[in-house]
Amino acid sequence: MSAWLDAVKWDAQGLVPAIAQDAVSGEILMVAWMNREALEETARTGRGVYFSRSRNTLWRKGEESGHVQKVSEIRADCDNDVILLKIEQLGDIACHTGRRSCFFHKLTIDDQGRAEWVATEPVLKNPEEIYRK
Repeated sequence: MSAWLDAVKWDAQGLVPAIAQDAVSGEILMVAWMNREALEETARTGRGVYFSRSRNTLWRKGEESGHVQKVSEIRADCDNDVILLKIEQLGDIACHTGRRSCFFHKLTIDDQGRAEWVATEPVLKNPEEIYRK
């Protein structure tokens, strides 16, 4: 039963990057890390589960915010070292900043060649209202 997990090329810490993509629009919402247990639980439950490197524990997306990810498909890239989750983002917020996507910074370059990151997506909900302190 675990042969499919054995096929994943885990890094030295036993992790693999995981991309969460909206199953309908194709929009990339976030990137996180999964360990073997997180990937197995995601496949078993159909809910996005990741490994929090900062907390050193499983992170079930939406456990505090309510913004759960329903997983409709799990894919691996050609080298089996990146996981792609096709998801439905419940509550329409994937980012801890209260935005739909974690990829809200866009690099802009003006006529003089000066570059800066600009936030291009609005905050949908104040993070202080989403997360317990």
